[in-house]
Amino acid sequence: MAEEKNTLIQTIGRGAISNTTGRFESLYQEIDLSNYGWHDPEDETFLKTKFYCDTSKSILTENKSPDLPFRFSMNFYRGCEHGCIYCYARPTHEFLGLSAGLDFESKIFVKENAPALLREKFMSPRWQPESINISGVTDCYQPAERKFKLTRQCLEICAEFRNPVTLITKNHLITRDIDILKDLAKDNLVFTLLSITTLDAELGRLLEPRTSAPLARLQAIEELAQAGVPVGVNIAPVIPGLTEHEMPAILKAAAEAGAKTAGYVPVRLPYSVADLFTEWLEKNRPGAKNKILNSIRDLRAGKLNDPEFETRMHGFGPRADQMAQMFNLFSKKYGFGENYIPLSTTHFHRLGEQLNFFNNK
Repeated sequence: MAEEKNTLIQTIGRGAISNTTGRFESLYQEIDLSNYGWHDPEDETFLKTKFYCDTSKSILTENKSPDLPFRFSMNFYRGCEHGCIYCYARPTHEFLGLSAGLDFESKIFVKENAPALLREKFMSPRWQPESINISGVTDCYQPAERKFKLTRQCLEICAEFRNPVTLITKNHLITRDIDILKDLAKDNLVFTLLSITTLDAELGRLLEPRTSAPLARLQAIEELAQAGVPVGVNIAPVIPGLTEHEMPAILKAAAEAGAKTAGYVPVRLPYSVADLFTEWLEKNRPGAKNKILNSIRDLRAGKLNDPEFETRMHGFGPRADQMAQMFNLFSKKYGFGENYIPLSTTHFHRLGEQLNFFNNK
């Protein structure tokens, strides 16, 4: 039975305004306000985040998309408290019988066994070392990471086995792990990306309410660069009609902070994300709603989403070409290289194998 949808609670600090009905739900129930303590003056009615145990039996997901530069990825959290209203991963919560709206950012499933699963994977003789991407779906440094520290634990395991890893995040919390990242960097085993959508702090607060502010992300780039950790910037998503004009300024600021690579991805709005984003526009940018939605359609062959390989990452048509030209012009101006740096796999080792070697001497 579908869970009740409480769309009337205060959503301060959240990206979504409501809970949309999931694609796989056959029943929607109206809520009984008496069950939610609205009569109780002690009830703040702010939506609180709840954490649940994810009992996954594996930690690595194999990517078969030809437009992504990695084969394996790890995600330690299902759902993301950052609450980015445009997030393409929101519909994944519908497979759990939950909503892509408020549920996605307030009901977080935690893979507490991730470090043990990763160690088991690396110890397997079948594992051939190659770079693993962290945060292919949800952000590995979202607020839950402060409590669970799964990203840090798995980075420690990557450092122990000397397996290369890439990370992408919108959160300054990545600087907490600079000690491990520096250790990985000395053997060319790590590459980091900070994703920046806008330099407008107020717009960022509305678009992505629980991420780090734009200035904090630039500070993270600077701290990583000064520590010798390879770092780049990813302008993602670029929202035509809303943030597209900021691309040159973001590239300039990131270059000054020490980023060496740059990339971008235009926004796409799969499934219920289109409704959630439209609802967000109606509340926060009502006068520009149609302009923004039509600008996205100009990139996506008349649609708000494009699931096709290659074109989903950069769009299609004259508007997409203009965006690419602007990015290429300013990327070259500020001296950026390719968005991903090849990492080394030659340092990988299993501690048990070393012990066996010495025992056999």
